[in-house]
Amino acid sequence: MAEDKYNRKNPAVKRILQEVKEMQSNPSDDFMSLPLEENIFEWQFAIRGPRDSEFEGGIYHGRIQLPAEYPFKPPSFMLLTPNGRFETQTKICLSISNHHPEHWQPSWSVRTALVAMIAFMPTSPNGALGSLDYTKEERRALAIKSRDAAPRFGSTERQKLIDEIHEYMLSKALPVPEDAVVQTGNEESEEGQQTPNQDVEAATETEPQLAEDDDIVQEPNITPPNGYVAAESSNPVPANEQQLLQKPETRAPKQADDRLLTWAALGLTLAIVVLLLKKFMKADGHGAVFVNQS
Repeated sequence: MAEDKYNRKNPAVKRILQEVKEMQSNPSDDFMSLPLEENIFEWQFAIRGPRDSEFEGGIYHGRIQLPAEYPFKPPSFMLLTPNGRFETQTKICLSISNHHPEHWQPSWSVRTALVAMIAFMPTSPNGALGSLDYTKEERRALAIKSRDAAPRFGSTERQKLIDEIHEYMLSKALPVPEDAVVQTGNEESEEGQQTPNQDVEAATETEPQLAEDDDIVQEPNITPPNGYVAAESSNPVPANEQQLLQKPETRAPKQADDRLLTWAALGLTLAIVVLLLKKFMKADGHGAVFVNQS
């Protein structure tokens, strides 16, 4: 691929090269798509007809044109293989195509679009632009014929890529069921089992579906870490702070008794000192008088 002629800093070029790398590193059995050697905005693709439908076993080629503003604007799609569902060499109208830019999301990719196209094939056309409403028998006949050879379209280089993609899809294709019951949508097969295409399921699934009891939410059983206890507020409290949650003992009466005893002792001591001083002074006075009389 002549990548050097493109500005790798361009958002569209950068995104396209990433998708090419992803497509090559993670191929699918249900589709294959690669850009042209001379123009990475022009892709060739082939999809496998969805299982359990009149398209099963078919290999359907097409062309994708990416806009310069990709991925912020949607691509356009064209089928090249007669299929009875979409017109050939006509830009088809899908919610993933440039006919409905309001539905396009930049997170989607060429892979997303191809998976979605497989999912669209068994649906009712409802008069959409580029749609056909062939009978199931006609579509089954076209599915069988589609395996014979790749369509002829465009330049030699383009045709080479188309042929390479066709060979890859043939190596992954399942045989066309001959006597199988024609089924569409999510109907069960003859064995009573559903065999949906996994890639198609991924594209059509818009959001997870709740089971019958999914709306019942159970409280998780949470065990507090070691060294923690649950307080009444249900917040974990460190074990060394448990005493803060307990009611402190009342010590006021004992403290009052101690104070009274202390003051009483001091008062008694002072009283004794005063009495001793008075006695000493009285004794000293008598002694002084006796000396003078002599």
